[in-house]
Amino acid sequence: MKGIVIKSPSEIGVMRQAGRIVALTLGILAREVRSGMRTAELDDIAQREIERQGAKASFKGYRGFPASVCVSVNEEIVHGIPGERVFEEGDIVSLDLGVLHCRIHGDSTVTVGVGRISPEATRLIETTRGALDAGIDAARDGAYLGDKPVGCH
Repeated sequence: MKGIVIKSPSEIGVMRQAGRIVALTLGILAREVRSGMRTAELDDIAQREIERQGAKASFKGYRGFPASVCVSVNEEIVHGIPGERVFEEGDIVSLDLGVLHCRIHGDSTVTVGVGRISPEATRLIETTRGALDAGIDAARDGAYLGDKPVGCH
């Protein structure tokens, strides 16, 4: 495929639906994370919820990936494979989820703390969320990655 592909209003609607499924599922997973839980339990919940909403897990089976959700704990960078690891109080957990809905993929991630987390962990989550929000705010038609933010000299 070459060039920019403009999505139809119908395709944009399906993109919204796929994104909604991802957001709802991530919200459920984020609320379920607790100390003593195995990461594989989140994968089971994700699979059930994705199917309940009429979608398919994008990651499961992709290049051999065995799970519906990526669960990365603390020092794990991305794409952690759910398994027997048990969450502990104070862990930071990143949940990366993709779904296929009506031939359109939706994909997002969220990071949550397990129980009470340290001030440093809280600051990390808040700072990275602020960076994401600033990037979204700066995204404009015709803008480039290296553009200076409005008000910068």
